[in-house]
Amino acid sequence: MTVLDDRRIDVASPTLAAGDGQPPAVEGDLTERIIAALRTVHDPEIPVNIYDLGLIYRIDPKQQGLVEIDMTLTAPGCPVAGEMLKWVEAAVSGVEGVGTVDVSLVFDPPWDKSRMSEDVQLELGLI
Repeated sequence: MTVLDDRRIDVASPTLAAGDGQPPAVEGDLTERIIAALRTVHDPEIPVNIYDLGLIYRIDPKQQGLVEIDMTLTAPGCPVAGEMLKWVEAAVSGVEGVGTVDVSLVFDPPWDKSRMSEDVQLELGLI
């Protein structure tokens, strides 16, 4: 996947380009810490973290500690949808360098099992 702009990343390729005055290593380190925090949040129906499950579509660290995240659900009718957004916000808010977390729920493109990492697909017996 490709870099979406000078700071946002498509999570399939977690690399950032310099663009807002911070050295890329600092931005990349922040993104890695955000991803690590996201890996502590698990889908309650599937025993896998939401990042490796492919539910995180966009991580966009901005200036002054704001982080925007787009995520989806495995199914639009997920009974814990509202709770999952809070779990993501709480996990990412605990990352050093993050002040405010704005989590948006999106359904385009729809999630499917191809978004899971190969390790998760193997763990769940899908490959």
